Amino acid sequence: MQALHSVEPETATGETAALFTATHQALGVVPNLARVMANSPTVLKGYVGVVTTLNGEGTLSAQVRESVALLVAQENRSDYCLSVHAFRGTKVAGLSTAEAIRARRGEADDPWAAAVLDLAAVLVRDRGAVTDEQLAAARGAGLSDGQIVEVVAHVALNVFTDYLATAARVDIDWPLVRHSD
Repeated sequence: MQALHSVEPETATGETAALFTATHQALGVVPNLARVMANSPTVLKGYVGVVTTLNGEGTLSAQVRESVALLVAQENRSDYCLSVHAFRGTKVAGLSTAEAIRARRGEADDPWAAAVLDLAAVLVRDRGAVTDEQLAAARGAGLSDGQIVEVVAHVALNVFTDYLATAARVDIDWPLVRHSD
């Protein structure tokens, strides 16, 4: 059972209703996590804005973004976010099921994507404490400083959603994937 109230799209008004419309247009649904975020329209607005900007203007591909999200959700043991990103990764971004499973472990066949996941793993596991050597390894694999900043942003965004989904005990509205699988 959810620990925080969900705002229902049918009863939302004003800015929250508009944000739900934008969320529905972007995802095709209004997920339960967005309904919980709507308890604070400011949070939902910020989330939609960051996601829209990072995904629309950022340099990381959808496959890499979903791989980072899968890794972070696995590290944070967020079954809700694992379920979301396993679905989005395989149905929207084009990851194979095997690639999605490997991403959860921080693995990728492509060396550049593997470097992104190595950096993301360090960021989430060491709470942002990246060494000079780890930054040099990311740069050596071809990541620009701008891309490194984007990786940090995606990790932070996914930590937020993982933590909120877990704290609120959001009902999973995606095909279930468990961190223990």
